[in-house]
Amino acid sequence: MESSASGLNVAIGELLWDLLPTGARLGGTTTNYAVLSTRLGDASALVSCVGDDELGREAMERLALLAKNPERAGDRSARLDLDEVQMSAELATGTVAVTLDDEGRPRYEIVTPVAWDAIRLTPELLDLAGRASAICFGTLAQRETLSRETIRGFVAAAGAGSVRVCDLNLRQPFCTAEVLTWSLAHADVIKVSDEELPEVGRLLGEARLAAGEFHGEGEALTRAAEEAIDALLQMAPQCRLVAITLGPHGSLLADRKRTDRHRGYRVKVVDTIGAGDAFTAGMVHASMRGASLGQISEVANRCGSYVASQPGATPRLPDALLASIRETLSADK
Repeated sequence: MESSASGLNVAIGELLWDLLPTGARLGGTTTNYAVLSTRLGDASALVSCVGDDELGREAMERLALLAKNPERAGDRSARLDLDEVQMSAELATGTVAVTLDDEGRPRYEIVTPVAWDAIRLTPELLDLAGRASAICFGTLAQRETLSRETIRGFVAAAGAGSVRVCDLNLRQPFCTAEVLTWSLAHADVIKVSDEELPEVGRLLGEARLAAGEFHGEGEALTRAAEEAIDALLQMAPQCRLVAITLGPHGSLLADRKRTDRHRGYRVKVVDTIGAGDAFTAGMVHASMRGASLGQISEVANRCGSYVASQPGATPRLPDALLASIRETLSADK
């Protein structure tokens, strides 16, 4: 999955406000991914849409501050391009009501329709797609026709060397079998959580996924994840890498030749919002630098576990974490 470390890492999809009991936080899977990729040191771009309203203007002001003052201030390649965040005069900026259970896991009530349902495919977007080294997309932003067609056109316009990353991000009732089938068929990299796998199986009629037991631990959990990856690789013959996150039990990554089972890191969970997005950002960050499967797994788990230990989806990444990631990536592959 190696791409250029100096290439452009693009996310297309949701830009919204998570309305938590503690207040509103800027979010959305693809927005979180773009912000965290920038914090890791990548040249990143976000494609989405906000409303012509107070929440939309505040979202752009906050993102613009990050674009001017990225986490890696000494790295000139680290930036966040917001030129292709569009504005809708008809639809409001997206919001999601979020509640957390006792273990910090979120439950979402997603408003529809909103501005990110109306991303338009423009000549500028097609040009951006052709320049992207990596494109990250999901299923949620494909719930309405306009954004769905734009995302598909954007992915189709990607250059031959671009890596297409699908973070499934299932949020029912918004994902259909057709959307899921298309997404799996157009991804070079697939990331899915253990909690999503049974729904993937039900939508696609894949018995191994639908009946999968992902609530245990140890070897039983590893075997279930291995079965799931085998099923996904069979359904997506063009896919080069599959990652299954296993909550507090780490992850399983596999390409067409190898697997890597990472046991994760024990952290005190504050909330898990954005942890999966951080995992994906770390995974792509490492992959774009030609890392081995084990290095990719290590970086992804470090990023995901750190965000789970912090409030909010896009916390500042401490120098110690960034140094450990650089050290991991500098080791022999």
